[in-house]
Amino acid sequence: MTSADDVAPRGGGHSLFGRWLYSALWILCRTLGVSVFGFRCRFVEPLPAAGGLIVLSSHQSHLDPLLLGLACNRRLSSLARSSLYRFKPFGAVITALDAVPINREASTVQAMKTVIDRLKNGAAVIIFPEGARTWDGHVAELRGGFGLIAKKARVPIVPVAIVGAYECWPRTRLLPRPGRIRLEFGRVIPAAEIDSLTDRDLLALCSQEITALDAKARQARFR
Repeated sequence: MTSADDVAPRGGGHSLFGRWLYSALWILCRTLGVSVFGFRCRFVEPLPAAGGLIVLSSHQSHLDPLLLGLACNRRLSSLARSSLYRFKPFGAVITALDAVPINREASTVQAMKTVIDRLKNGAAVIIFPEGARTWDGHVAELRGGFGLIAKKARVPIVPVAIVGAYECWPRTRLLPRPGRIRLEFGRVIPAAEIDSLTDRDLLALCSQEITALDAKARQARFR
């Protein structure tokens, strides 16, 4: 097993402001994450250092995009509602942090095209296949749209399970509380393997992987 390097993510190809902001926030939030949430992560294998990648994660809380970004030593892009860009200063910040604007009022096809284009340009994009945060702390049934995105963009998928974030920040709480959070990253499923599977088989494979990683994270959470 390998663990994430305690080095801020590389920011090549981004503006000076974007690189500085991402690195500064990464260092600050990583320190807070370890001290407040007992943040730990584990990888079966290193993530690809470059090129498009789907980070396919279970979804426990509002903390999840941040936790995934803290775990990785490469920059991750999260999906963000296009309405968040209306306030220009905030829009500038999330643009610098590589957010992918998604217009929820537009068609699903257009939203998928936006994500595919970002992946083809070499980004690592976070997708939560459950579609919403968990209501009870357990992994819900996965939706299958990510398979089409992966095949169209011809990129690998890494499944991830997050455990403990629900206890720290469930839907019923206005603000998070201290706790212990564990992230387990599975094997990287290569694009060639994804292309060889039917959509149903890929959905079943990823569901099985995330469920197994969730169980693993629960066992290791308090160690």
